[in-house]
Amino acid sequence: MRVYVTSVLVNDQAEALKFYTEKLGFVKKNDIPLGEASWLTVVSPEDPEGCEVLLEPSGHPAAKPWKEALVNDGIPATSFAVDDVQAEFERLRDLGVRFTQEPVQMGNVTTAVLDDTCGNLIQIVKVA
Repeated sequence: MRVYVTSVLVNDQAEALKFYTEKLGFVKKNDIPLGEASWLTVVSPEDPEGCEVLLEPSGHPAAKPWKEALVNDGIPATSFAVDDVQAEFERLRDLGVRFTQEPVQMGNVTTAVLDDTCGNLIQIVKVA
């Protein structure tokens, strides 16, 4: 068994696609219309057949309070692995991405947390 798709609840799919591709560097894999929304996924260009991130509309009534509670408590919705947290932090900061936590090393793990502009905090992580 392996992970095929993981969801990130987003406020606006078009804005999410723009952020996740233009800022974070993912590439669009699927955009299948399903009425008002789409089955919209992105993947890492380094692993195009790997796990897909579904940019899922946060229309369910429980989504807004759940997302707000996570953000208010500083809890990331998900984590993405990077080769160098400090370098990725600097690259993204230079692109105007807002971070709620700058790079922090905790033992053999380094993390930083960013605001995806779609209602989520996202953690970038490197395990040494």
